[in-house]
Amino acid sequence: MKKTINNVDINYVYSDKSSDVTLVFLHGWGQNIQMMEPLSNYFSDRYSTLIIDLPGFGESAEPDYEWTVYDYAKMVHGLIKDLKVKKVSLIGHSFGGRVALVYASMYKVERLVCLASPYRPEVEKLPLKNRIYKRLKQLPGMEGFANFMKKHLGSEDYRHASEIMRGVLVKAINVNLTEDVKKIKCPTLLIWGDRDEAVDIKRAYELECLIEDAAVISYEGATHYAYLEHLPEVANVLNSFL
Repeated sequence: MKKTINNVDINYVYSDKSSDVTLVFLHGWGQNIQMMEPLSNYFSDRYSTLIIDLPGFGESAEPDYEWTVYDYAKMVHGLIKDLKVKKVSLIGHSFGGRVALVYASMYKVERLVCLASPYRPEVEKLPLKNRIYKRLKQLPGMEGFANFMKKHLGSEDYRHASEIMRGVLVKAINVNLTEDVKKIKCPTLLIWGDRDEAVDIKRAYELECLIEDAAVISYEGATHYAYLEHLPEVANVLNSFL
């Protein structure tokens, strides 16, 4: 499905189960709807779910100028309003988690889940794609998804990005959201792998101190994709939290 929000064509998948709260899933940089489907599938039988191709990724159009994370948050809010969704809980990974943090600082959110979400500038190492691929390939039912990740993730994303999207990335990694996250009042869950080489787990504990009602759950030996490496466990935790 597609809608034009803030002059950008947005691709999304919306499953309306008429639940009180809609779960909104936001993927990481260089990714798309498919990256969040394994997690959203755990909730699609009892929750309304909305997965968005963020502008510049998947089948959504690029913005016509270098958007900030605040622009992305406003776009998400615009789509939610257009779909007449009343209450939302946000689940965001990495860049999508950064957008979710901004959204929750600006708008009403029931629950917030951040999966390895950076919030301030730092020298970030790229995740070791091959190691993540091997780990996922060993998990039952994840072979096809691991192949998808191997094909789509990596440093080539930046080299192949348009000038506008490179500008978007530079703005995103340089913004400091410290004062923004202090405004978040909703219950927040921070899920990290203790071997995350893209966003160090210490950022999770910093966020826990900055956000009024937050808790950290870490997975030993897991990487930047802990939510996939420990998918059933993460789904069970979220089921209780949500």
